[in-house]
Order: sequence, then structure tokens, then C-alpha cells
Amino acid sequence: MIAHLNGHLAATGIDHAVIDVNGVGYLVGASAKTLAALGALGEFVTVHTEMLVAEDSIRLMGFASAEERDWFRLLTGVQGVGAKVALAILSILSPAEVQTAVARADAAMIARANGVGPKLAQRIVNELKDKAGGIAIGSGGAGTAAPASGAANDAVSALLNLGFKPAEASSAVSAASDELGPGATLDALVRLALRKAAK
Repeated sequence: MIAHLNGHLAATGIDHAVIDVNGVGYLVGASAKTLAALGALGEFVTVHTEMLVAEDSIRLMGFASAEERDWFRLLTGVQGVGAKVALAILSILSPAEVQTAVARADAAMIARANGVGPKLAQRIVNELKDKAGGIAIGSGGAGTAAPASGAANDAVSALLNLGFKPAEASSAVSAASDELGPGATLDALVRLALRKAAK
């Protein structure tokens, strides 16, 4: 599992970017908002990633923030929402805006995205309304406060991959991060977070 990529922005397209990591170019699908946030070609960037494995392909999706990646995971968990539709939603709405739309049952806001009709938008709102508070959002957003460090974000990702809910993962890692301090390693954070989540 590739949690994130650190490298130079080598190229961009309508729906993707190429990140050069030590001479290896990784093509990652991305939303319009992520592509806009990456900056100019040649700049050093960090993208959070999600790997999609199908029978005939393996694709890597890239996100400017862990919050956007987490919403991508939730959106693609809804019946009828594939990677293309999820990216379309995240191209017009920030993670905080998606969270607000879901929390307020504002299907019309979701339906603004290309490929999302009223029925699908309503299904997204209905299926995700109980999870809207579980995704950590940065300054100005609702939800559980996100751990600040890269190691903490990766620890949250690790717990999500183990099947924990976003709220549980963020809460456990935040508690572990507070106890261990800002210099904590990823391994230490994950171990302590797992112990706290098990209590």
C-alpha cells in the first residue's frame, strides 16, 4: 500500500499528474482542486494516495490532503459512485464543502458535479450522513481535529486500512500523538493508537 508520494511534479493533464520520485514517474489520477493545489511543474510536492486494484488494472489516485483522500474512500463506497464520479465531486467541492452538504442533506449541492444526477446525489447524502462527522477537516471545517504531522496522517491512514472508522482512527492517533509528542515515529504512533483504539 502506497500512502503518499514525495517528489517533483513532472507533468499534469486534465485528470492526472505525474510525480517524479527518484527518477520513477508515478501517474496519479486527481481532482481539479488537487491539480490546482500542486503548483508549477518542477516543484516538490506531496500527494496522499489511494491504490485502486481491479481485475485488469492498478491505478493510483492522488490527493492534496488526507481529508480529500478520506472523502474519496467514503464516496466510492456508495453504490453507483466510481472513481470518476468521486473525483468529479471533489473537483467542485472541497472536503469541508462535501461534509457540509452531506451533514445538511443538501443533495442539490452534490448534484452540481458532472455525472451526478438527483437520485445518486440523494443516495450519497443518505448513505454518508452518519459518517459526515467522522472525517477530520482542517482549519475552519467541522469534525474531529486532524493530527498535524505527516507521521500522524500516515498513522490515521494505516488504521483506516485496518478497518477502523475515520472518527475512531483520528481520535486514537490524536491521543497517541498527544502522549508521544511531535517527534513520534509512524511505528510508535500506530502501535500506541491501536492500543488506545482497543480500549
